[in-house]
Amino acid sequence: MKIVISEFMDETALEEFGAGDRVQYAPGLVDDRPALLQAVADADALIVRNRTQVNTELLEAAPGLRVVGRLGVGLDNIDLDACKTRGIAVCPATGANTLSVAEYVIAVTLSLLRRAYAANAAMIAGDWPRNTLIGGEASGRCIGLWGYGGIARAVADRARALGMSVAAMDPYLPADDPAWAGIARCETPADLLDRADVLSLHVPLTDETRNMIDADAIARMRPGAILINTARGGIVDEAALVMALVSGKLGGAALDVFATEPLTAAAGSMFDGVPNLILTPHIAGVTDEGNVRVSSVTVENVKRELSHG
Repeated sequence: MKIVISEFMDETALEEFGAGDRVQYAPGLVDDRPALLQAVADADALIVRNRTQVNTELLEAAPGLRVVGRLGVGLDNIDLDACKTRGIAVCPATGANTLSVAEYVIAVTLSLLRRAYAANAAMIAGDWPRNTLIGGEASGRCIGLWGYGGIARAVADRARALGMSVAAMDPYLPADDPAWAGIARCETPADLLDRADVLSLHVPLTDETRNMIDADAIARMRPGAILINTARGGIVDEAALVMALVSGKLGGAALDVFATEPLTAAAGSMFDGVPNLILTPHIAGVTDEGNVRVSSVTVENVKRELSHG
């Protein structure tokens, strides 16, 4: 069997493939489309993260492809309908990066509430900006979770440990599901936006969710609220978010995902000088430990599918 890996992963997990397997680990392929299309021409399996576009072009170039392993959980870069038509299995690493994302959400929540962790330049200059850097506590505030799957539930557990209350909205989770125990279930976006001091997004990018956090949604949020997006770029109207931060309507934001990825200098220029904003390059789900788990689960998923015949 030939397995092509087009993006980075923990290489030690590749040792789990059999001695007779041909493993082409070439994380640079994501940025070299012609080479990628050539590599998959005789591939049985392809392993990707979120940047490799598994579309009709790639699938047509890979007539023998049987499985796509996803190093993560988002599937918006994979044409699921086309894969289903071809009988190609798509295997996300469900649950493997949950802890990484949940800890990221909590970390940026605390950083944004405290507002004190970007003061190095002022301190080194001798300004001693003590009175301007007095932030707030997480305890007693409400974290709102838009989407209430596994990652959001892990966030909820950690938020409660900090003394936060939790509200969530997920129209796809039945009202009688035990997961709702101990949190406020919101039936409408307005209800969630009205409650949340911190709003964390946990939904896929679909036609329904694209730009769902727009100017109107932001206007509905509580004054000084904080927005965190570790889900997918395109869910948040970035221009509207910038306006809300600059005006002081929102108290802070953390973006790990962007409408343009990788974020270019041109696309990123809108964020220059925006207050209390944390930007990271789609790494919420990538920690040393999380990468090992995601890689191991993905290899096992791919091996299982290839063993079926």
